[in-house]
Amino acid sequence: MKFGVIVFPGSNCDHDCYHVIKHTLGQECRFLWHREKSLGDVDTVVVPGGFAHGDYLRSGAIARFSPIMAAVADFAGRGGPVLGICNGFQVLLEAGLLPGAMLRNRDLKFICRYVRLRAENTDTPFTRLMKPGQVLHIPIAHNEGNWFADAGTLEEMERNGQIVFRYCDEAGEVTDASNPNGALGNVAGITSRGGNVLGMMPHPERCAEAILGGEDGRLIFESLIEHLQSHAVPG
Repeated sequence: MKFGVIVFPGSNCDHDCYHVIKHTLGQECRFLWHREKSLGDVDTVVVPGGFAHGDYLRSGAIARFSPIMAAVADFAGRGGPVLGICNGFQVLLEAGLLPGAMLRNRDLKFICRYVRLRAENTDTPFTRLMKPGQVLHIPIAHNEGNWFADAGTLEEMERNGQIVFRYCDEAGEVTDASNPNGALGNVAGITSRGGNVLGMMPHPERCAEAILGGEDGRLIFESLIEHLQSHAVPG
């Protein structure tokens, strides 16, 4: 499977994603500079974390205008899988590929620590190897992770199964105490209506190897690889 990892000025998790995909999981992977106008022949796109364009104006607001994003939008519109992580999630929101918006963390402080997530929908390309309600231990590192949407949008997303991950405690209970940033409904990850675009604030690439202290994030990449393999066109 061929992965493409987009690189913006200010991206700082691009090499982390590349390492996990290529060296840990053994998949073909290439970097895609933000000024490129084509994705080439990649099977999936990763929009990594960092501070695209320094997060000037607001997170993702400038990156959405990069030439590569038109190609990403076209790819996603044709059903291609796109994974946005942290700043990548913010970019996808600004580009209109995911619903809602991102606000400052409710305590107005940058947060960098491990959290727990509950898998709400395991019928997606990114969660197919998980069990419903499975609790994952994955780190976050962000200043604007407070996802928000109006009541009607949230209700529609709930009906469509677009809420994929929620912050929870060790027992899998969704509580305000387990919500690190104030996100509406404890939302940590959502998909597009078609299910092929996932945005999540936690960093799965930072916990995909035992040497790093945990491998829960590996499930997201492995689910995506299995999805791609099951949908591959026979040669």
